[in-house]
Amino acid sequence: MSTYGTLLKDAEQQLSELEYSDAALEARELLGKALDKDCRSAEFELLLREEADGAVSRELFDLCSKRIKGEPLQYIIGEWDFYGLRFKLGEGVLIPRQDTEMIIETAVKLYKNSEGIEIADLCAGTGCIGITLEKQLNNARLTLVEKYDSAFGYLSENAELHGSRAKLVKGDVEDEALISSMQEFDMIVSNPPYLTGQDMDALQKEVRAEPREALYGGGDGLDYYRSITRLWKHKLKEGGALMFEIGAAQAKDVMELMIQHGFRDVRVKRDLAGNDRVVVGFKRAPA
Repeated sequence: MSTYGTLLKDAEQQLSELEYSDAALEARELLGKALDKDCRSAEFELLLREEADGAVSRELFDLCSKRIKGEPLQYIIGEWDFYGLRFKLGEGVLIPRQDTEMIIETAVKLYKNSEGIEIADLCAGTGCIGITLEKQLNNARLTLVEKYDSAFGYLSENAELHGSRAKLVKGDVEDEALISSMQEFDMIVSNPPYLTGQDMDALQKEVRAEPREALYGGGDGLDYYRSITRLWKHKLKEGGALMFEIGAAQAKDVMELMIQHGFRDVRVKRDLAGNDRVVVGFKRAPA
């Protein structure tokens, strides 16, 4: 008798050929998808002892085949965790990553005792940063800005899923007319495209499945840091914070850029792997 536990081991064996993969974790996620069950639940554990249904078996190995061909696990599953929340996603939107949670940690430390702060999340994608901050902070008011249709669809779905009261804006963060229509914010956060041309050439196969427009930040990776800092600094309240996720080698350049635009107390935060991950600075009071 073939049980779901046997299927799980077979799937893990298939996935072990992937270079960048935790085969055991991915096999569980894919079996959970095939069963339409939470792979972390007690119910899932009990099912592993049961005789496997042929249709579920075929579905599981179809999913494994997609994964082996390079489709990201998160796209196959159709959702992923970020800071304890589950976000819907798929082709055409950037996948939330654990490194990005450092933005949440940094923002919460700064504003945990504040009430009703105004937040803008630029290049919002799934909305994972902004929606999580809305949940973590007291009565925060949120604006989410996203340009691309496919990403905006997931942004809208996630805002509804999490009961967000955010204002959703479909537009280009480099559009000066759009920016001029905005109110001022206490905090502007962004995980903009920041990969360099060299980075793009060296991407892993599965990362190439993510939208280029969410990854490529110009030849040196700094295009969006330049434009967002220059254009959006005028939409920060006095003392307000501008906060970016950055690539591991970009801290010095992004910090210098923000200092040139008058930001004070500019600092960098490292992620759990010890890499520079977040740069934050504060709008200087007028002289």
